[in-house]
Amino acid sequence: MLCDDCKERPASVHITKINNNQKTEKHLCEECAQKHGEIKFVTDTNFSVQDFLKGMFNYSSASVPQFQDETVCPSCGMTYSDFSCSGKVGCGDCYTAYGEQLEQLFRRIHGTSTHTGKVPKRSGGKLALKRRAQQLRQELDRCISSEEYEQAAKVRDEIKEIDKNLQD
Repeated sequence: MLCDDCKERPASVHITKINNNQKTEKHLCEECAQKHGEIKFVTDTNFSVQDFLKGMFNYSSASVPQFQDETVCPSCGMTYSDFSCSGKVGCGDCYTAYGEQLEQLFRRIHGTSTHTGKVPKRSGGKLALKRRAQQLRQELDRCISSEEYEQAAKVRDEIKEIDKNLQD
């Protein structure tokens, strides 16, 4: 397959973009892709995963607003702008220092800001109970809204039992 731009060299870079449910594909040679700025990292020897992810999300440090009174982590002194540039937090306290901004970022990337993956067996018992109680509370709300009061009472009793076990 030849390059879509120059029609001379074989296409070695294949780009698929989806905007507003419109799929567009480009097939470019390395030279044309570099001209368009699509594969800067191919010749860059200091390439990192953070650079790759920033490129995927069209995110650069120039787009990070600089604030005079920006929150600074009290433990390591890192700012959210520093995190935005590096893609790494400085310490565990950074999550607390600029947690609201990180939560928005996690929601945008992962779709949620709560962990829903695997749980270690040694600490999984209580966490599994908490998740079950949360599911039951949603079920309770559904039962009440659909006026299934007998089922709602059963669910309520099960939630009370789980809460009792969690307190022990």
